[in-house]
Amino acid sequence: MRRRPAGPALTVDAVWLAGDRILLVRRRYAPFRGRWAFPGGFVEPGETVEAAVLRELFEETGLHAGGLRLLGVYSRPGRDPRGPTVTVAFRVRGPPCPPLGSSDAADARWVSLRRARHLAFDHDEILQDALRTRRRGMGRRG
Repeated sequence: MRRRPAGPALTVDAVWLAGDRILLVRRRYAPFRGRWAFPGGFVEPGETVEAAVLRELFEETGLHAGGLRLLGVYSRPGRDPRGPTVTVAFRVRGPPCPPLGSSDAADARWVSLRRARHLAFDHDEILQDALRTRRRGMGRRG
């Protein structure tokens, strides 16, 4: 039997736009410690990406969301300094309640889109994709 090749790590990100604000977390740990990023993290064995994004969102912000919509898959080499990583990013929506930073997040808050710059990893690119899909009329709620 052939051995399965080692592949990239699988992660998820929750992209939650509410009006002119975006939900972000301040990273507690390296890489990018102290930088703002989307709530997200690694998919656990036996977990779907959909379950993982909702779990990570709750762990890092205390918020529940619904209305998952696939935003994109991001796999550019070098996008994560820890090694090869593939991220499945989802648009989520729900009532924009006040978040509470916990777990891997030192802080969590709704940030003005004008101030959401220089995000960790390739999250600036992911945010631009989310804004483009919103302008085309996809997923305007939440």
